[in-house]
Amino acid sequence: MLKLGYNEATCKENSTVENDLLLCEKYGYDYIELRLDMLQDYLKTHTTDDLKAFFAKSHIKPFAFNSIENINFCTPEEWEKLVELFTFGCKVAQQIGNPYIIVVPTVTNEICTKNEKEIFDDSVKVLNELADIAEPYGVKLSFEPIGDKKWCVNSVRQALEIVNAVNRDSVGLTVDCINVYLHDKCADVDFIRKISKEKLFVFHINDCEDLPLGILDHCHRLMPGLGAIPVQEVADAVQAVGYDGPACLELFRPEYWRMPAEDVIRMGAETTRPFLG
Repeated sequence: MLKLGYNEATCKENSTVENDLLLCEKYGYDYIELRLDMLQDYLKTHTTDDLKAFFAKSHIKPFAFNSIENINFCTPEEWEKLVELFTFGCKVAQQIGNPYIIVVPTVTNEICTKNEKEIFDDSVKVLNELADIAEPYGVKLSFEPIGDKKWCVNSVRQALEIVNAVNRDSVGLTVDCINVYLHDKCADVDFIRKISKEKLFVFHINDCEDLPLGILDHCHRLMPGLGAIPVQEVADAVQAVGYDGPACLELFRPEYWRMPAEDVIRMGAETTRPFLG
């Protein structure tokens, strides 16, 4: 059975780390994925010891930090900034017992024109370099393919080949419902079953409006069960490989950002629980 998880993107414009923690604890979430930008804001007025103290007395626990983005084809200046943020994340993750940091391939303004070998080689290189940084902190990298063709790694198949080539215990995959759907409307949902249990680190649950590919975007995400994605099929495939961690609700819907955060977090728990198995 899957656990109930919450990703802070869901209320990133209408909540805070402190508020999310209290509300997720109130509504019975098992895990939370903290956003690095929101975490930096939190640490302006709090300490990591405050976070540790909260988790020590609470049911909810940290699961993954979101996210290190645009990891491919960086300039030296871009890479330096990325590593600075990533190292910050690793240090805090170690201190509070957060096991994963999600890393995301690079997005371009148009359809990515790099060929797959270029993308494969660069992804293997940068994931190894980031793993070299993360491993001394006891942190693992969860690589997330983004289904839209503007992202250079946009399928589970492509991401799995990269992760298998890296071949490190500290590097695995994030499977996100909408990213499976954005790639080919879930035509390859069964490919998820080819991921080994050891390589499936994180599962993001969500739904979306019934819009054509090319128009559909992350702002069209919906609560699970309210849209076009075969969420149960994806959840079944994830569980078929032996994954029993959290299904983390991750939404980027402006409508939800205009609602009281408590209403969104309560509704998220209610709509996600039927898919936990």
